[in-house]
Amino acid sequence: MPPSATPHMTPEEFRRYGYAVVDWLANYQRRVESFPVLSQAAPNSTRALLPAEAPQQGEPFELILADVERIILPGLTHWQSPNFFAYFPANSSGPSVLGDLLSSGLGIQGMLWATSPAATELETHVLDWLVDMLDLPRGFLSSGSGGGVIQDSASSAALCAILAARERATEGATNRSGVNQQQQLLAYCSSQAHSSIEKGLRVAGIGSANLRLVEVDETFALRPDALRAQMEEDRRGGATPFFVAATAGTTSSNAMDPLDRIGRVCNEFGAWLHVDAAMSGTAALCPELRFIHKGLDYADSYCFDPHKWMFTNFDCTAFYVRERQRLISALTIIPEYLRNQASESGAVWDYRDWHVPLGRRFRALKLWFVIRHFGVEGLRQYVRRHVAWGRQFAGWVRDDRHFQLMAPAPLNLVCFRHVGPDDFNAELLRRINQTGRAYLTHTRLSGAFTLRFCVGQTNTELRHVEAAWLLIQQTAAQMRLEAAGHNSPI
Repeated sequence: MPPSATPHMTPEEFRRYGYAVVDWLANYQRRVESFPVLSQAAPNSTRALLPAEAPQQGEPFELILADVERIILPGLTHWQSPNFFAYFPANSSGPSVLGDLLSSGLGIQGMLWATSPAATELETHVLDWLVDMLDLPRGFLSSGSGGGVIQDSASSAALCAILAARERATEGATNRSGVNQQQQLLAYCSSQAHSSIEKGLRVAGIGSANLRLVEVDETFALRPDALRAQMEEDRRGGATPFFVAATAGTTSSNAMDPLDRIGRVCNEFGAWLHVDAAMSGTAALCPELRFIHKGLDYADSYCFDPHKWMFTNFDCTAFYVRERQRLISALTIIPEYLRNQASESGAVWDYRDWHVPLGRRFRALKLWFVIRHFGVEGLRQYVRRHVAWGRQFAGWVRDDRHFQLMAPAPLNLVCFRHVGPDDFNAELLRRINQTGRAYLTHTRLSGAFTLRFCVGQTNTELRHVEAAWLLIQQTAAQMRLEAAGHNSPI
């Protein structure tokens, strides 16, 4: 039984167990490199270790924490490992974790300004900081007609952008009577864009059939000429091109859509331009990397994820709109039980009107902690290291006759493959990940199975990048020997 007389955890017990959890996490950070990066757990192995029924009586906290080590840890893929090069970084940091802990402990509901004024005002202020830090268009500042809000993910940001664009295109009619089936609204993105665009269109009632996937060029970036041609054809057919999603750093290959040329096309057709810079947006902390945002002045909305590459643990997406009233009008419903004097005065913002959920966590606290702890220069230092190491890795690939680059590598993501068939590359990836010494993922570019190597974890150092490249080379060499009929190890 718990040591207290009741199941409630007293402040004294919370302090003692809180220290124990922080100690466990500090030790985890110290030893995370020793674990296989990709979980080696078999399907259902975690559930097999759990009791069939919930405990009828409370259990000692020491036992619960011990079961984290015994049951949970073996079933985790270690995203915070310095040898994690898969998908995209989901890097965390000490100040972010502590800010999140403080947010959880305070337990506030930030749906309205009135429910915790500091939560709303800190969020607005920190998002204004980011406009300056990344040199975003001034129209995204809260001092004008725009503003920013923290969403849970870029997927939610895309949905909100679609909803705002839909309401603008229909002059708010969908708020009153639903989607007008007589008005065909069409959306556009590249064939390399994130799947969240299509999902957002489904949720918004537009539907997948009304999404046009636009051709890409040799760098896998959206072709503005193909976009214009498709929109012209659709408009001649009586449809309304209402929304375009461009990407500053696609998930598959980190392709950079030409925002300036796409923006001019959007202006011609009166279409809403949303720019998704989920991972790569953080690069704009560095002035020399702000080429990724060239043309962003055309954007009606924009998002990037501090929870990917800015050392702020999930979830934390910065979402900006140029005309906040478009977004608010698409999402506002005011039941009597939420009415209050502050909101009705018009002097404050209620962030519940900036996204789909009513409730919201105090996410700004961890972002505030990160920015204050690292400082802008500290954040830039990490980003520059990751970009330099990514480019160095790309150089190693380029110089090895057995491998080939499959896409440009402007930042921290390198797309490459071993010369030869797809099944060789698929087996190469499987063997690398099976070692537990590194974790990579794949995509398909120009129809070919392609390995992705993304540098961005908080504690990754050059030695980890070097070790991963050596592992890749040795694994491939062993496979070549085997293919030639020799099975002796390297």
